[in-house]
Amino acid sequence: MTLTDPTRPDHRPVTAGAPTVPVPDRAGRIETHGIDHIPDTERHGRPVELFWVWAGANVNYLSLVVGAALVLMGLSLPQALAVIVVGNLGWLLPGFLAVSGPAAGAPSAVITRAMYGIRGNRIYTAISGWVISVCYFALNLAAASVAAFALLERVGIEQDPLETVLVVVAIAAVTLAISVFGHATIVRLYLPITIALVAVFAVVGVSVLTVADFSYAPAEKLGGIELWATMAAGATLIASSPMSYTTSADFSRYLPRTSSPVAVAGWTALGGFLPSVLVCSIGALAATAVDMSDPQGALQQILPGVVTPVFLLALVLGTVTVNALTAYSAGLALQAVGVRISRSRSVLLDGAASVGLTLYGLLISTFLDTVSSVLQLTVVLLGPSMAIYVADILVRRNAYDGIALSDESRSSRFWFRGGFAPAGTIALLAGVAAAALCVDTVYTGPVAALTGLDLTLPVGMAVAAAVHVTLSRRRATR
Repeated sequence: MTLTDPTRPDHRPVTAGAPTVPVPDRAGRIETHGIDHIPDTERHGRPVELFWVWAGANVNYLSLVVGAALVLMGLSLPQALAVIVVGNLGWLLPGFLAVSGPAAGAPSAVITRAMYGIRGNRIYTAISGWVISVCYFALNLAAASVAAFALLERVGIEQDPLETVLVVVAIAAVTLAISVFGHATIVRLYLPITIALVAVFAVVGVSVLTVADFSYAPAEKLGGIELWATMAAGATLIASSPMSYTTSADFSRYLPRTSSPVAVAGWTALGGFLPSVLVCSIGALAATAVDMSDPQGALQQILPGVVTPVFLLALVLGTVTVNALTAYSAGLALQAVGVRISRSRSVLLDGAASVGLTLYGLLISTFLDTVSSVLQLTVVLLGPSMAIYVADILVRRNAYDGIALSDESRSSRFWFRGGFAPAGTIALLAGVAAAALCVDTVYTGPVAALTGLDLTLPVGMAVAAAVHVTLSRRRATR
């Protein structure tokens, strides 16, 4: 049953039985807002807070692995470092998307109704916002568990099925606790967490610098089209991380409407860019000295013995910070799909699905390997969807009405045609189709076979943005 609460400034609909006045968003309290509009009276904070949120999520093990992978792919050290910088420029896009949060007072999963329509957005969000997020959560949870197993082995505890279950559940519980408490708690915690992680990775960086071979060059130098193809693949690999964060408005929507868009975009982008570049570079430098095909084992050869346990603990903590953001956004996505439960319960449901997937992969099958391969293809969807979001902000001049976007009825102005927005839907299908022709990872598409290059990201994004802008302007003209 839906009612209208006259005590709220925006008179937005609320579900019967829910609290009529949400508890203010404060650290240490469970956040009561979900995908509903955040009124101006409850906005708070400054854009600089976004730096710590995104920095805390990017001082992590994955960045080390990806940086090392560039050297293992056959690039020289200067080439790998150049690819790291270029690929991480992708963080400019999540930064730009974040400006829609203060404008709408709504999360990304609601704002995208303006692009795909009410029904179209449910389908899009179910895939990009929930399924993909749960899979990433499971893979990250498995990686954190491996680091925790290594830490336990150092104190004489051998891994067995029971220990596996306990470790996975314990890490997931800490992660989900942060996500359940929500926005204010994340903002408060991520500053000290970032400082702690930076301190540990600084020690790792110093240790790597003492052994790194700055004159490193691969035994067989790449050249011509092969070199460009490898660098393009490396840049796509690096950029796939920022491309997965089409949800940056989730963490900026509590900022006052008057917040500077430049500051919102800048602090978000910088929070992702700086730590990603630095940690990826440490991984690349390490690969010049040791075999980083087993990063965790290789780095333990470099690190002083007393630092190794702290490093393993930092790997777990870094993964928790990433997954806490993932679970938070996945919970909002589940609500936007149409599941009528509170945000905190939706987060727990996401966590349960991820834990089940992780345990199945670790104990029963190699299913997580399959999931990892499939996720390599997510750039086919996430690249075009990122481009459509950016294009829509430009076309609408960031004028999003959060209250109107909250209306899911047939009378909503975002119902469009049968619940689908033609411009966004066609643009997404066109962008995905174009990107799929350019893939050169799990399979080789015809464009990749012809050119020898993986142009998935630039082609998919260019086609999607061009189609969306063209169709949106035609609709506006009519």
